[in-house]
Amino acid sequence: MTLQYLIFDASDDGEGTGTWDAMASVRVADVPAVQAEVQAVLTWAERHSPGPRGPLDEGGAWDADEQVQTDGDWTTVTLTITGPWEWGEALVAHWAPGD
Repeated sequence: MTLQYLIFDASDDGEGTGTWDAMASVRVADVPAVQAEVQAVLTWAERHSPGPRGPLDEGGAWDADEQVQTDGDWTTVTLTITGPWEWGEALVAHWAPGD
């Protein structure tokens, strides 16, 4: 599966931890498709987990946060994933379109 809606942007803290933000802004009719992508990404993250999910400052190896905001006919879905840099880059590469 290639992601059709979510687009990831990565940032590295310089100490081996990264943050990957994915965002999609869609009309209401496309929200279920975006939610399906979010669920697929989270399922992959859990299956390939580098350790327990939870806040990193509380001992978690990775974590994720989803925000949904509706403004008129548009809904913005934001998924933020934090974890080890190599793991997160593998996650993003898994969803990248093939060459």
